[in-house]
Amino acid sequence: MYNRIMKIVHFADLHIGVENYGTIDPDTGLSSRLNDFLKVFDELVSYSINQQVDLVILAGDVYKSRDPSQTHQREFAKRISRLTEEGIPTFVVVGNHDLPNSSNRATAVEIFPTLNVDGIYIGDTIKTYTIPTNSGPIQILALPWPRKGSLLSKEDTKGLNIDQVRMELERRLTNGIRDCAESLDTSTPAILVGHVTVNGATVGSERSMMMGNDHTLLVSSLQYPAIDYVALGHIHKHQIVSSNHPQIVYSGSLERVDFSEEKDDKGFCVITLDEKASATSRVTDFEFVRVNARKFLTIDISVPQDTGDPNSYISFQLSTHEIAEAIVRVRIKLPSNLYPLIDERIIRDSLSTSQFVANITYESTAERRPSIPIETAQEIDPMKALELYVQNRNDLQELETDFLEAGQRIINSVNSKE
Repeated sequence: MYNRIMKIVHFADLHIGVENYGTIDPDTGLSSRLNDFLKVFDELVSYSINQQVDLVILAGDVYKSRDPSQTHQREFAKRISRLTEEGIPTFVVVGNHDLPNSSNRATAVEIFPTLNVDGIYIGDTIKTYTIPTNSGPIQILALPWPRKGSLLSKEDTKGLNIDQVRMELERRLTNGIRDCAESLDTSTPAILVGHVTVNGATVGSERSMMMGNDHTLLVSSLQYPAIDYVALGHIHKHQIVSSNHPQIVYSGSLERVDFSEEKDDKGFCVITLDEKASATSRVTDFEFVRVNARKFLTIDISVPQDTGDPNSYISFQLSTHEIAEAIVRVRIKLPSNLYPLIDERIIRDSLSTSQFVANITYESTAERRPSIPIETAQEIDPMKALELYVQNRNDLQELETDFLEAGQRIINSVNSKE
């Protein structure tokens, strides 16, 4: 007898293989960033086991690369095995990073159905899968990142420009979703799992990781009465695109990829379904669970003109930030005359507790000089003007006498010719 209450974990964009801002462990030869991505994945797996969830959904992009290394495949499989050993199935929809460049090549996750691995299901085409769980069956309408060749033939795209091809692809995806949604069994819970861009979503850093123009679906194309929840991936920023039935949610990525995700919360979604409820009110609870993702920190420092020791000033400013174990970048603005005094070794020593120093950049700021009112400037003696100029130029202090004497000779020369 089933419990009739079903708990589901939804996450996306695992991107195992991202190694930017990392160092190599001399003992294992692995990137510190690989450990970051696996660590948050472990948090999700442990939560799922401890909370006895019924299903884990990964809405696309298991790996960063279409050709993951054997190490990356091994580490992913190890964690999926932990779930299956506890009787928790995993459903993975194919994302754009999982697809090969050639339509004849296998996807990065195709090995699992090929080997008939128990407990893991791969959604590689638009269709409905029925997944058995400890709390009863659930329908998954899979919306993978499309292989254009499977939806559009060369004849279909003949004479069309890029925008027209994208529009035709969006039309066929929308029709495919409609056909599947209208065939769902309304007596059984159903979730649409997609790796796609939905109109109105806030796009994060992964824009720089994508190639070409995205096809974009309307929110209305995903909303059908028989669908209880829409679990999306592809956009790294967690957000609820629509709170209407069915709720449409991007879980966001588990780990930060770069500094554009510095302030984003990272985690996964937990959905509770009551099968006994009516078809449009099965979702009884929704929660976003944060994980301990690697901290990214940008520190901006402006060094005043009258600073005698810019290195000490910068070090003090750095000490006011929590940089321990963070990936840090520092952006320093300072007057050009202070730049030669900078000793970057001192600055890096102040960052020694960070996980990684991405970069330290410097921007010269113009020295501010007191302005003279136009009326006063018209009346001022030329030599007095030169004296004021020298007084406001630190780099000319040692040359003041020679500079003024040369200026006086030029003025006398001009006056003698008048």
